[in-house]
Amino acid sequence: MSKELLGALDTLEKEKGIKKEIVIDALEAALTSAYKRNYGQAQNVEVNFDEKKGDVHVFAVKKIVDQVYDSRLEVSLDDALQVSRGYELGDDIKFEVTPKNFGRIAAQTAKQVIMQRVREAERSLIFDQYSQYENEIITGEVERQDNRFVYVNLGNVEAVMSRQDQMPNETYRMHDRIKVYVTRVENAAKGPQVFVSRTDSGLLKRLFEEEIPEIYDGTVEIMSIAREAGDRAKVAVRSNNPDVDPVGTSVGPRGQRVQSIVSELDGENMDIVEWTDDEAKFIANALNPAEVIDVVFDENNERACTVIVPDYQLSLAIGKRGQNARLAAKLTGYKIDIKSETEAETIFNTTDSDDSEEPQAEESSEPVDAPIEDADSAADSEAQDAPETSEDDGTED
Repeated sequence: MSKELLGALDTLEKEKGIKKEIVIDALEAALTSAYKRNYGQAQNVEVNFDEKKGDVHVFAVKKIVDQVYDSRLEVSLDDALQVSRGYELGDDIKFEVTPKNFGRIAAQTAKQVIMQRVREAERSLIFDQYSQYENEIITGEVERQDNRFVYVNLGNVEAVMSRQDQMPNETYRMHDRIKVYVTRVENAAKGPQVFVSRTDSGLLKRLFEEEIPEIYDGTVEIMSIAREAGDRAKVAVRSNNPDVDPVGTSVGPRGQRVQSIVSELDGENMDIVEWTDDEAKFIANALNPAEVIDVVFDENNERACTVIVPDYQLSLAIGKRGQNARLAAKLTGYKIDIKSETEAETIFNTTDSDDSEEPQAEESSEPVDAPIEDADSAADSEAQDAPETSEDDGTED
């Protein structure tokens, strides 16, 4: 057993990177428990493993006292002095109590300890390996799927992709090779667990970095991303070099660069807009392809604004099912209320009129003596002349 055990320890250290000292410490602790369990001993014992010969020795540890009350834990000073004249009261003394058949138990225990350490080392290795890929893209192979997850083989570990991380316009089949984004890696009790996604905005960012060198080296920077996976996404970019057009660089000649990303995401449409410090201009850019006449910020809410567009482009600005406005709001971080030019004129003219009439009423000091009937008819007349207002065609943040 000794030669086999020493060989196994050397192999573990070379092939698995598990230090021999760590396994020996774990082995000694396990053998101590095995001795107490198999021999019904409650005394303090220590197990020492000889690294040179591979032998195992069990020692009973006793305290040196004047008067012995428990022979399993204590020894008299006179008995201790017969072993060595150097012992004093309070010292610990060891007596070897290795059973004759303890080698068989030691071999079984050693096997269990080594297997456990190997599993722990492999788990730790996998966790360390895939922790480095967190927030990165990795290519895997679809193995299987159930009602909750698609299972993707990444090589040494099987990653899981939940329903919300799956593209609604994609069908995953066995042996499909797909690019996934590693969202997190957990060191669970059963081993490392890797979670991946195809819908995370981080996947889109990494794809742009792979396809566009200027984004990878930082010449062009992605400032924000708003995405409805599988359908449409908006990406705001800015250039750190005044001679480089961020939008044109990202799109590429004849749209070749962005088209490769669209193909990877199974036809997901891309709107690439320029990011700017001018918030009004950035909001207008975010509503591309719609034309924006003006952006009016809300005095009562610093993250809200009203965007005015030409009448004929109102539906374009809002988008199908409000998608264009919704993505623009996510991209900019503003609550955007979209109004047509005609509707905006009506609203803002009414507001201006109300503001201009209020001071005149305050300046007039003469009482207004009008018959009640005339006042009612005047109110009716105003109600008939007031223009009708349409419902807001805005979007919620």
